[in-house]
Amino acid sequence: MPLLQTDAVVLHVATYLESSLILRLATREAGVQSVVARGARSSRKRFGNALDLFAEGQAQIQTKPGRDLHALNGFDVTRARPAIGADLGRFTAASGMAECVLRLVHEEAAPSVYDTLVRGFDRLAGAPPEETIGVALGALWQLVGEVGFRPVIDRCAECHGALDPSADVRFLGAVGGALCVPCARLAPGGRLLPPAARVAITRWLDGESVTLEPVEARAHQRLLREFLALHLPDNRPLKAFQVWEQGRW
Repeated sequence: MPLLQTDAVVLHVATYLESSLILRLATREAGVQSVVARGARSSRKRFGNALDLFAEGQAQIQTKPGRDLHALNGFDVTRARPAIGADLGRFTAASGMAECVLRLVHEEAAPSVYDTLVRGFDRLAGAPPEETIGVALGALWQLVGEVGFRPVIDRCAECHGALDPSADVRFLGAVGGALCVPCARLAPGGRLLPPAARVAITRWLDGESVTLEPVEARAHQRLLREFLALHLPDNRPLKAFQVWEQGRW
């Protein structure tokens, strides 16, 4: 049974039997992993406060080939991020981010996804309440890009022609992004994106910060949720994302 030592962050925690926990971890070397921390609830000696949500550290995982659940031997915390749990807006935003990673990332090495996720958690932990939605939207759009679903914003997603930067364009997630006027006529549906919204998404994808008014923020949350739904491997709703989207923190 090989031992996997890897950077990891806790995305989900559930109780198991009387004394243990089952966790879902995002790891640098092995994607998303499910592990059992035996005795974690009955004794703090092995794990302490290491297994709190969004905590990051070095995980020692005893893997079992052919199994979906592995044993967590240890977890040495490097960043606890208590600030995320201290504010409801930050917590629901981080939960939405974690849910998206759990649904989109598999058991394979994805270091760029891992780095994007932990960078997003760090920014969220330090964000003032009025900026948490914009910070989380930026992190989520970057995650979408890292897993291979980066939308086309600067040209037509169908014919690849140039788009007028000063005009509203139709955004259709099913075809991968924005459409020019002729292509939009052939593909009804989607949402109308004003120039400012296109600029915001482009900046988020490039890792830049964007300041939003509350009405703009809600519209961007809805657009991102609809885009994500098209790329999930199943039809289950994004429950944590919906809680974040519907909140008025």
